[in-house]
Amino acid sequence: MRWEHLLFLHWPIDPAVLRPHIPKELEIETFQGHAWIGVVPFLMAATRFRCLPPVRIADRFLECNLRTYVRDPSGSHPGVWFFSLDAESWLAVAGARMGFGLPYFNAKMKCQQEGGRVDYSMERADRRGPLATFDASWRETAPPQVAAPQSLEQFLAERYCLYTRCRGKLLRGDIEHEPWQLAPAEVDLRQLDMTRLLDYSIEEAPASVLAAQPLDVVAKSLVRV
Repeated sequence: MRWEHLLFLHWPIDPAVLRPHIPKELEIETFQGHAWIGVVPFLMAATRFRCLPPVRIADRFLECNLRTYVRDPSGSHPGVWFFSLDAESWLAVAGARMGFGLPYFNAKMKCQQEGGRVDYSMERADRRGPLATFDASWRETAPPQVAAPQSLEQFLAERYCLYTRCRGKLLRGDIEHEPWQLAPAEVDLRQLDMTRLLDYSIEEAPASVLAAQPLDVVAKSLVRV
């Protein structure tokens, strides 16, 4: 798959807010004394199974996820826990829910790039979850570069696995890609209402805003934790 028009938006948050929504087997990771909650809109492109041609209605679609950062008890696999993933492809939503246990939801979404600006909007259209909306524009303000070691940017972006619970089993899915090329960005965040399922409201501006260059990604099969 290829991820394009991707933006990382992050806020510090008390780990206690997130703890009830994450399996007890996983540890919530912190940086600078805080857990972090992220909203990540992007375009999923060139998606296909290995050695198979793409499926037309699921090979290119918009996605926006709500996430935080966790690790297994051994601490050897820092990764991502998704609270929600909204997508405009019904087939991708159905497949990810059935095959991987991921909390995908159907949504109405738009993305347009004009010059250096990206306009992106999402409205959930799925009764399996509460109302969720996202509407923003962003523009890079400096050249992209790889995050410095042990920086907040590296902590938030360089994640090479996800965790999910499927059919009662805790699973990990590893991914492979080159390090992110990240640029600081200015964002006009017009609407953000994606945290109702956490009984939490984001009121302040994001503490970190990073626009990412397109990136090719390979996802591996899920394994039991």
